[in-house]
Amino acid sequence: MKSAQLHTVMLAAAAAALLAAPCAAQTAAQPTLPSVKLNAGIHVISAEVAQTADERAAGLMFRTEMAPNAGMLFAFPAPYAHCFWMKNTPLPLSIAFIADDGTVVNIEDMAPQTTNSHCAAKPVRFALEMHQGWFAKRGIQPGMRLHGAPFAP
Repeated sequence: MKSAQLHTVMLAAAAAALLAAPCAAQTAAQPTLPSVKLNAGIHVISAEVAQTADERAAGLMFRTEMAPNAGMLFAFPAPYAHCFWMKNTPLPLSIAFIADDGTVVNIEDMAPQTTNSHCAAKPVRFALEMHQGWFAKRGIQPGMRLHGAPFAP
């Protein structure tokens, strides 16, 4: 294995261990986080913002309900091809990976209670989880832009 490949594998393993550590002890939904209003065309989203490592790791785990236009915006400190899974998450969700300017890069549907990886198609700092099918039902596709404070220039 080349040095660069080994370094990448080691970083991925370290990141996985760091993300798994806070989740291991979690057995209940985290408290509701502060939210931000986002716009997807005419649609208004109330998105809780997960911005610390612990908040992002917990995400929507153990949540059994969510309002129809509510979601969770994951804000990372740096762009990366972030990946998500649904362990301990009973709600079926769709996730949009979003560039700094609010452009949707890709959208993935995620099945509840699974450990399948769903990753950004390119490095991004944001991901937005909504009820499964929310984006499709509103015609929101990759290339479209979301608007709101996190995406301001």
